[in-house]
Amino acid sequence: MGTENQTYFTEFILLGLSSDLQTQTMLFIVFLIIYLLTVFGNLLIIVLIHTDSRLHTPMYFFLKNLSFTDLCFSTTIVPQMLFHLLVMRKTISFAGCSLQMIFFLVAGATESSLLAVMSYDRYVAVCKPLHYSTIMTQRVCVQLTIGSWASGTLVSLVDTTFTLCLSYHGQNIINHYFCEPPALLKLASEETYKAEMAIFTMGVVILLGPLSLILFSYWNIICTVIQVQSGEGRFKIFSTCGSHFIVVVFFYGSTIFTYMRPISKKMNEGDKVISVFYSVITSMMNPFIYSLRNKDVKEAFRKVFGR
Repeated sequence: MGTENQTYFTEFILLGLSSDLQTQTMLFIVFLIIYLLTVFGNLLIIVLIHTDSRLHTPMYFFLKNLSFTDLCFSTTIVPQMLFHLLVMRKTISFAGCSLQMIFFLVAGATESSLLAVMSYDRYVAVCKPLHYSTIMTQRVCVQLTIGSWASGTLVSLVDTTFTLCLSYHGQNIINHYFCEPPALLKLASEETYKAEMAIFTMGVVILLGPLSLILFSYWNIICTVIQVQSGEGRFKIFSTCGSHFIVVVFFYGSTIFTYMRPISKKMNEGDKVISVFYSVITSMMNPFIYSLRNKDVKEAFRKVFGR
């Protein structure tokens, strides 16, 4: 019994997104550009919000935390993926794989909570404007942010514990470009039902819960906006909600597809492409959709950089 949960190898081999050399070169260029845009966009948001006192409001406080989360999220995955696109042998140690999975889940689950918190903030601002300052106090904002990180940590702890406690002494080739629970469960040499149920339960908590709050918030915002007499004001709010909804579809749609369905023993190319949306694309899109199109952020940019 004591040897059943031991790992008989010290590294995994990641197959990546493609085995074709020309395709790998193209993917390296594409993902390098995406990563640079992600780093530049999110760092810019953090710097602008930190330096401009006009942006020291609850909404931008949450945006700054979202940008930091996106930096962690993307940096956990993309640099290693870029390195593997340049080398023939794409290996990662068991410890490295475990750490990548832990930090990926913390950042991903925290982002899910933060997106829900941000939608609630907009709901209060639009639907209860007279009570906004008394509801969204500094203390409440800090508590909501800490709660988001705590929920991310809890989800990561549960998912990684159930995943890494399984036996992996058979095949060590992961048909994926990074380490995440669904990809590793396909290699387990024992029954994965308990791990799958744990991951599904955490998915309900960290995906369906926040998504329900987001949909509730947006529905109430839309109902309130419909009553606004100003056509320009109505268009502005609808435009903002529409762009935010794009992020919701990309992030939650792709994540729910991956984490809330039965784990099959084979991962096809379509599964890997879908995972690109929540692991890479969303972190690049968030700064542009939530912040850089914003008038206040543009003014802060001109103020900081003297343009």
